[in-house]
Amino acid sequence: MAEVPLLQLTGIRLTFGGPALLERADLSVSAGQTIALVGRNGSGKSTLLKIAAGLVDADGGTRFVQPGATLRYLPQEPDFAGFDSVLAYVEAGLGPGDDPYRARYLLEQLDLDPQADPAQLSGGEARRAALARTLAPEPDILLLDEPTNHLDLPTIEWLEATLKASRSAIVLISHDRRFLSNLTRSTVWLDRGRTRQADVGFSGFEAWRDRILEQEETDRHKLDRKIAAEEDWIRHGVSGRRKRNVRRLAEVHALRDRRRTERRAQGSVRLSAQEAETSSKIVIEAKDVSKAYDGRPIVDRFSIRIARGDRIGIVGPNGAGKTTLLGLLTGVLEPDSGTVRVAQNVEAVTLEQKRDSLDPEWTLAEALTGGRGDQVVVGGAARHVVSYMADFLFRPEQARTPVRVLSGGERARLMLARALARPANLVVLDEPTNDLDLETLDVLEELLGGMDGTLILISHDRDFLDRIVDAVIVPEGDGRWREYAGGYSDMLAQRGGDLPHPKGRRPDTAPARTDDGPAPAASQNASRRKLSFKDKHALETLPATIAALEARIAAIQAALADPDLYARDRARFDRLGAEAAKAQGDLAAAEEQWLALEMLREEIEG
Repeated sequence: MAEVPLLQLTGIRLTFGGPALLERADLSVSAGQTIALVGRNGSGKSTLLKIAAGLVDADGGTRFVQPGATLRYLPQEPDFAGFDSVLAYVEAGLGPGDDPYRARYLLEQLDLDPQADPAQLSGGEARRAALARTLAPEPDILLLDEPTNHLDLPTIEWLEATLKASRSAIVLISHDRRFLSNLTRSTVWLDRGRTRQADVGFSGFEAWRDRILEQEETDRHKLDRKIAAEEDWIRHGVSGRRKRNVRRLAEVHALRDRRRTERRAQGSVRLSAQEAETSSKIVIEAKDVSKAYDGRPIVDRFSIRIARGDRIGIVGPNGAGKTTLLGLLTGVLEPDSGTVRVAQNVEAVTLEQKRDSLDPEWTLAEALTGGRGDQVVVGGAARHVVSYMADFLFRPEQARTPVRVLSGGERARLMLARALARPANLVVLDEPTNDLDLETLDVLEELLGGMDGTLILISHDRDFLDRIVDAVIVPEGDGRWREYAGGYSDMLAQRGGDLPHPKGRRPDTAPARTDDGPAPAASQNASRRKLSFKDKHALETLPATIAALEARIAAIQAALADPDLYARDRARFDRLGAEAAKAQGDLAAAEEQWLALEMLREEIEG
C-alpha cells in the first residue's frame, strides 16, 4: 500500500485580479523527504508555501494534512508584535507536548539573549530567532522560506547540519545553491503557475529543467509549422465541401488561440556592466591598517595589495567586521593607524546590503533616471527607461510603481540596474545575492566573470564565492585577518577546518555516515595516533569506488543527454534521474571520506 503523504496540495489555483498566479499547482510531502521548491522571483513560491501552511486560502484545489501531523512555517519576515522577549517569542511556537528546554537550548546555540527585546534585533538576529521558534517543536513538517537570508556562514553551516540530522520532512525555498544541493533529494519546480516534481535533488534540477524547456521549444516550433500549413490551406485550399471547411477553420482558430494564450517561460535578466577606463595596475594597497571601536580591535595591522582584475571575497561571522574592513579598503573609513592608497583613476560602484539609497516614494522609473526625464545612459548610449527596465524583467506598467511596494527580489534587481548603469573599474558588492533568484544569479556570475575590472565582494553564498573569487579574506580573531588563495572551498582546505564559530553555533550532531562507516570528525583526528584497520582498508579501496561512481554518473548523463528520452520513455528518464542523484550523493560522500582519511594520515605521519 502506498504511503499516505503528510501534506498534499492538489490542483491549487489562486488569482490576484490578473493572470492566475497558481493554476493546477501540486505539492506532495512524505515523511523524511527534503524538497527544494524552486522558481523565478514572483512565480508564487512563497504563496504556495503559505497555502501549504494554511495561512492563505486558495481559490480552488484541495489541501490535506495527515491527522495528528505537526507543521511549522518559517516566514521571510517574522512578526514579533506582542512579545516582550526573544524567549517568549520562541516559546510561543511550542505545542502542548513539546519540551520547553528546546527553546532555551536553540537560543544558546544561535547565540541569542533570551531576554532581548525582539523589536531591537538586527536582521540576522531576527532570522535566528525565527529559526529557533520554528525548529524548537521538532515538527513532522518544516516549511522554510529563505532560511539562510541574513545569516552568516557559520550559522548557515550550523543550520545545514541541524536540518540534516532532523527527522522532519522539509520543504525549502532558498537562493543558496550549496545549501539546496547538500540537503535536498527531491525538487518541485513552480513555473507559469504549475508545478513539476522530480526525484532529483537540486544538484540535478537545472539539467532536468533545461531538457523540459528544450522540449517545449520543439513543441512550439511544431505548432507554428502546423498553423502556417493550415493558413496556407485557408488561402489556397478551400473547397466546396462547406461542413468540412467550417470544422477545419474552427480548428485553425483554436490553434491560433492556443498559440496566443500560451504562457511562455519568463526570459532571463540581461545584465551588462558599463566599464570605465582601465585602472592602474595596483588598485588598492593597504599597509598595517588597524581600526578599533570602544577598545575592541576590528582590524589589526592588516596588509594587502589588490591588483587590477583581482576578485577578492570577504567572509566571516556577522559582527566580525567585514563591512568595516571593506570601508577601510575602499577609503570610506579612515584607519586608526596604517595607510591605504587607492589609485587615482579608480571609478568605483557600490551595491550596499541594506538598499538604503532607495527612496521608498520613488517610482521605479525615477529610481533609474534620478527623476530626470525618461532616459538612462548605459554604455555611453541613451536608452528609454522602459527598455532598460525590461533587461531586468520589469514590465512596462511597473514604471510608475512606487519602490515601497516592490518585493525583495525586485528591489535587488533594481539596485543592480542602478549600479550597472554607472561606469566603473572597481565593483564593490555587499551581499549581492540576497533575494535574487537562481537564474538572475547565473547571469550575474557570467557578468562578473567576464568583467575586466576589479571586484571586492562580501557574501555568505559559498557556491557564489567558489564561482567568482580568486582569493578570500577571513577573520582569525582579535582583529586579525588573513588572505587565502582560491575560492571558499579552497580556503577551507587550506585552513583544514571551518571558519571560527561564534559562541554556541556548532551543531551537536553525530558525524555523517557513509556505507563504509562514519566519516572521521576533525575533533577526533587530533586525539588519534594511528589509522585503524578499517580506515586503512577504506583509503585503499575508496579510489576505486570513486572511479566506479564517476563512470556510472558519466554513463547516466550520456543516456540523459538524449533529447527524445523524456518524451519517449518517461519512466526510464525518471529512473535515471534518481540513479544520477543517488550516485552523485554517494560520490560526494566517498570523496569527503577519502579526503578526511587522507588528511588524518598526513597528520599522523607528520
